[in-house]
Amino acid sequence: MERPAPPDPPAPFDVFLAGVLFFDIVFTGFDRLPQPGAEVWTRGMGSGPGGIANFAVALSRLGLRTSLAAAFGDDAYGAYCWQVLQEQEGVDLSHSRLFTGWHSPVTVSLAYDHDRAMVTHGHEPPLSADEMIRTPPPSRVTVAHLGPHRQEWLSRAHAQGTMIFADAGWDEADRSPGAILEQLPMCHAFLPNAAEAMAYTGTDSAEAALSKLGDLVPVAVITRGGEGVIAADATTGESASVPGLVAEVLDATGAGDVFGAGFVAATLAGWPLVDRLRFANLGAALAVQQFGGALAAPGWAGVARWWKELQEDDGLDAAALRADYAFLDGVIPQDVAAEGRHASATLDVMR
Repeated sequence: MERPAPPDPPAPFDVFLAGVLFFDIVFTGFDRLPQPGAEVWTRGMGSGPGGIANFAVALSRLGLRTSLAAAFGDDAYGAYCWQVLQEQEGVDLSHSRLFTGWHSPVTVSLAYDHDRAMVTHGHEPPLSADEMIRTPPPSRVTVAHLGPHRQEWLSRAHAQGTMIFADAGWDEADRSPGAILEQLPMCHAFLPNAAEAMAYTGTDSAEAALSKLGDLVPVAVITRGGEGVIAADATTGESASVPGLVAEVLDATGAGDVFGAGFVAATLAGWPLVDRLRFANLGAALAVQQFGGALAAPGWAGVARWWKELQEDDGLDAAALRADYAFLDGVIPQDVAAEGRHASATLDVMR
């Protein structure tokens, strides 16, 4: 009798990411924004890895085996980010590269009035993502930022059967919307914000944009800031709209990435669409209460603490939230690790 073929070995990673990594310096607590010729002192400051690191740390803190391909400069910023990601956060960096003579991109974020303005300095990495990655490692999910030109490594990930979760920024919406839309058929999910989604689709509302994107990609998710999020999943036939969570905003840097990480984790767990959106919303709401994007990610520890505090709140709003988030009772791990470190004002080198 012929023996059945052995099952395929599990992918070594749950999620593989590629993108630009920044060293972020965040200032908060402005009484007013700086003007030419004037100096403004702020009440808060934090620093840490940013850019694609926001997504990577958020995923790792949710217990997903996470691998990152990014360029690191051979300077203090690059060494610090490498150490934090690999040693503190457990992110695999075997597909990342340290480039001699190339400095790490730096972003200064000014958090003000529930939003932020950013100033960035950096140069193109010595190698493109295609040159760095070539063939991506097997993974259940790949997370990437779409650009005006199709990336071959993403095509290879798609050919391997990997689910691609993608976004694209405002610059791409302004310069090359058609090129971005052409790449959506190879993606499993597309997660723009409302302004980007309307710009890509030429529509005047998030709902109309969602309808158009739903014809191009199986899962379309549109974030709307404090108004919440809307989404449609053609693979399950679900659609959902979830309001935003009220939060005291310290710094909104990276909140969209933390949202995306929560949505990826919930998708891999097989949850209904509305619960995926609520979980992602929760992660973003907890993240904006801390400095920075990467080290503000709550992980399971932050989620568990929020859920415990909600159980002890006897207010009407808390009762409604307990009903919406009742699914957390069955998904928060029993052995939640200690909460990850948050951003500090200086390069807080680990000892």
